[in-house]
Amino acid sequence: MSRLSFGARRRWHHVALASAVLLLAGCASLSEDGGLAPVQQAAREQLGKDLLPARSDADLVTIEQRVAELLAKPLTADSAVQIALLNNRGLQASLQELGIAEAELVQASRLPNPGFNFTRLKRGSEREIERSFSFDLAHLIALPLSMPMEQRRFGAVQRSVSMQMLSAAFEARKAYYGAVAAEQTLRYMRDVKAAADAGAELARRMAEAGNWNKLQQAREHAFFADAALNLARAQRAQVAARERLIRQLGLWGTQTQFALPARLPELPPEPADRPDIEQAAMAQRLDVQAAKLQSEAMAKNLGLSKVTRFLNVLELGYQHNTSNELPRQTGYEITLEIPLFDWSGARVARAEALYMQSVHRTAQVAVDARSQVREAYLGYRSAWDIARHYRDDIVPAARRISDENLLRYNGMLIGVFELLADTRAQIAAVNGAIEAQRDYWIAQADLEMALIGPPSLPAVRDSSMAAAGASAH
Repeated sequence: MSRLSFGARRRWHHVALASAVLLLAGCASLSEDGGLAPVQQAAREQLGKDLLPARSDADLVTIEQRVAELLAKPLTADSAVQIALLNNRGLQASLQELGIAEAELVQASRLPNPGFNFTRLKRGSEREIERSFSFDLAHLIALPLSMPMEQRRFGAVQRSVSMQMLSAAFEARKAYYGAVAAEQTLRYMRDVKAAADAGAELARRMAEAGNWNKLQQAREHAFFADAALNLARAQRAQVAARERLIRQLGLWGTQTQFALPARLPELPPEPADRPDIEQAAMAQRLDVQAAKLQSEAMAKNLGLSKVTRFLNVLELGYQHNTSNELPRQTGYEITLEIPLFDWSGARVARAEALYMQSVHRTAQVAVDARSQVREAYLGYRSAWDIARHYRDDIVPAARRISDENLLRYNGMLIGVFELLADTRAQIAAVNGAIEAQRDYWIAQADLEMALIGPPSLPAVRDSSMAAAGASAH
């Protein structure tokens, strides 16, 4: 067996080194789903819904067909959430952050391109040719340390996008309940307005016949004017609530002509009992997990700064010099920065400050999460209590009063205007019941969101005070 010469072995060594570099550079590549798999899994596990990214015209056509199928039937809370996940363009824009983050991850994991320099000089009859090949060795040394940090950063982006997706879903659910409640209130206020119209017409005729004094007619007209005003307010609220739902679902054109159910869903028999609500939130809150990942990335960044503080400018190169006057020269060159003036102490101090900053922010995120989930749960329980009180006490009491007055009217113990006056007392009870039922379903959505990420908790409203104010007219 023949042996290779020293020059041949050197050439094969260079070829093997170049092949190894190309192999390492080709290991990192973009995934087919663009890092969307964890977000889609969260949509299936938390919502039981599908999440489709719109990356091409074919995807848009598929989404449009699916949305049309869902809108062909009366809208439900679940179908509204599914449409929002498919059709909300703001959510689709957030999904593109995954592609950006994955591209940055892959870019950080790839080796830098080597450098090649060719120089040809001619001085009189002399000719000199110089060729050099360089490679950033510092990046290669830091790669095993920087890769886990970039992977954790990419995981944090995936959790952030998942949280945005879940927030869009729950906001669509809340907008749905608000729109249904506004439709229900509008229909009831139309009935009240019709009763007020009948009373005003009867009062006018009685006044013309001389059987009704000016005070009685003025009171009946005040009720009519109040009913007309409340109807106008209900119409404005219905338009605003429906448009908010349209925005959440990303609908436009003929898609906005969807049908809603006539009434809100009934209350459950009992509210959910969650004594371990804080522990559950700490285990599955995406913002808490993202903050932890950020702190870990900062810790790795601190370690990376300490390791590479003496390798700021480290390059490895191979040179080949040829001249027509001088003999052939081969060899290599290493450049190393000498830390005489800058020992990277300021850079390490900055990394330590950034790490402690992330630690304190993580602790604050945990404190906020515990408070938010407690507030959401207490709001959910109180909303159920208020809605049940309206359902079991206030509305039945108003109905009994109405039935008793109807019996007295049939027995000619009271007149028609006393019967119509009873309608005024029922308005506040029914409107309060609709609002309380709506607030319960919104509070349930807030609670579900608080277990996953920061909810948009509403300001506390006292429906009983509003009802008392309305009944005073």
